[in-house]
Amino acid sequence: MVKAYQFNQSSVKLIEKILDDDVVMINHMILNQGDALPKHDSNSNVYMIIVRGAITAQLGDESAKRYECGSILNIPGKIAMNISNSDPEQAEFFVVKAPSPRLYQ
Repeated sequence: MVKAYQFNQSSVKLIEKILDDDVVMINHMILNQGDALPKHDSNSNVYMIIVRGAITAQLGDESAKRYECGSILNIPGKIAMNISNSDPEQAEFFVVKAPSPRLYQ
């Protein structure tokens, strides 16, 4: 049976959980210029799929880099992450965690 999931559009910062099961967790995020996610360590294997705009990501000990629409980042578990938008255009991206963090070891 097919199940459809919905996500929202927004003119302000948005962080929403779309799906959370044992196999995968999917979040949808929109950041405006100057918005950022809280600094944290990845809690599973993370894939960030940028579908609009660009994000700046500082991962682990690496220098911050800018990633544009069409990029998919693969971030291993337990890596320090600092994600922000410094561009005037909204950044929209999906965060796919596999497996769900509750099963990641």
